[in-house]
Amino acid sequence: MKGKLIIVSAPSGSGKSTIVQWLMQEHPELKLYFSISCTSRAPRGTEQDGVEYFFLTPEEFKAKIANNEFLEYEEVYENRFYGTLKQQVENQRNHGQNVVFDVDVKGGVNIKRYYGDEALSLFIQPPSVTELRRRLEGRGTDSAEAIEQRLAKAEYELTFAPQFDHVIVNDDLEKAKQETLDIVSQFLK
Repeated sequence: MKGKLIIVSAPSGSGKSTIVQWLMQEHPELKLYFSISCTSRAPRGTEQDGVEYFFLTPEEFKAKIANNEFLEYEEVYENRFYGTLKQQVENQRNHGQNVVFDVDVKGGVNIKRYYGDEALSLFIQPPSVTELRRRLEGRGTDSAEAIEQRLAKAEYELTFAPQFDHVIVNDDLEKAKQETLDIVSQFLK
């Protein structure tokens, strides 16, 4: 049986990756597998081609863009691309894998537009921008300037929420996890 598609998007600091990791680790019965994206950056640490990412040169990436091979892609910095190949997603689906996309909101909207009702799109929303600021500051990983940039981007990204099938407000992590599990389980039935 062909796998289904689950798109999870959110502004940075909303808890998206935490919720996705929990679903994948604690609920193997859902048969969730990450979509393996492409990037034009070099591998970091122990990253392996075809495991964490498919590593392409900027030229290879641009050729695939020209051939319309991506569901979505973004040039984050000059010649630093990230994207999702249509063929890779289809290969995973054909192996019965339910493919999870942990993507930015624009990518999420594009994937949903491409697949329509075959994909479930979830938007994880912080309770407020004030709370998002508190979480980002609490991480201790970003400078004050970086936090301001992330918050400005988050305010913009929040305007995309109505384009998703479900909005899950993460004001209580355990509640947000359970709500996500319920929605995903229902979709996969």
